[in-house]
Amino acid sequence: MKDNNTTINQEMNGDELLATLSALASVHRLRIVALLTAGRIHVSQLAREMQMSRPLVHMHLQRLEAAGLVKGELELSEDGKAMKYFEVAPFMLSVSPASIVEAIQTLTTESGETGDVAQVQQRVAQEMERVAGELSQLQERAGAMKRMFKSPDSKKE
Repeated sequence: MKDNNTTINQEMNGDELLATLSALASVHRLRIVALLTAGRIHVSQLAREMQMSRPLVHMHLQRLEAAGLVKGELELSEDGKAMKYFEVAPFMLSVSPASIVEAIQTLTTESGETGDVAQVQQRVAQEMERVAGELSQLQERAGAMKRMFKSPDSKKE
């Protein structure tokens, strides 16, 4: 998962799975990933497109970068300013009951010990429900936006 040049679907341990699901469990972070699929974007431009403050967008980008879902690169502009660009990292996430059972064997608690299976199952299930809910909301919003732009009222001449 740490190598941004490969997909994160292979051999993901429990901690990595939880971090990935947690990183995707935000409508803002899902929107960021969606925007970055068009190509790399400077963090200030991304903030403008998201209509969010730059520090808030940067916080979301850090969370996504820590999970290996996006990668950032610092560049110097012609006038010597440091500019950070982000792009989506190639990934494919596939979660099944069997992969969860396998992942929980490697999931650690805050103390570094392997967690109780029932607790781990509950945490992973909660993260999956939250991600599914956020994704559903994003899909509903995208559908509403499509309908809005396709409505006859929007084609006034």
